[in-house]
Amino acid sequence: MFLCDAKAIYVTTDMASILQQIKQRRLTLGLKQNDMLLRVGVSRQQYQRLEAKGNPRLNTLELIAQGLNSELLLIPKEKLSAVVALLEQEPLLQQSAKSTTENAQKSLADDPWQDLLGDDQ
Repeated sequence: MFLCDAKAIYVTTDMASILQQIKQRRLTLGLKQNDMLLRVGVSRQQYQRLEAKGNPRLNTLELIAQGLNSELLLIPKEKLSAVVALLEQEPLLQQSAKSTTENAQKSLADDPWQDLLGDDQ
């Protein structure tokens, strides 16, 4: 099982590790167990029990992953290292896209009429 987000990569093979990853992702997002009611529809007590020692159904794991802006993936072992390497590069790609956006915003601030008529220069 593989839980991923933009900041961290989690690889796991057992349920205890999956539950630890779920908790870590929730903490990374700055969420409390109470917040999961609105995000997933699970009460704090249910979520607390699941995080501590639960044995969730697959559809519950999918809901939790969705509520934590993550995905559950089943990755063949022979492809795992390639996927991990790709995901480790993602923050670099996001930084590059951010600087491109900032440059576009700066040029728009310099020329507020830029692209107003849809013509590219």
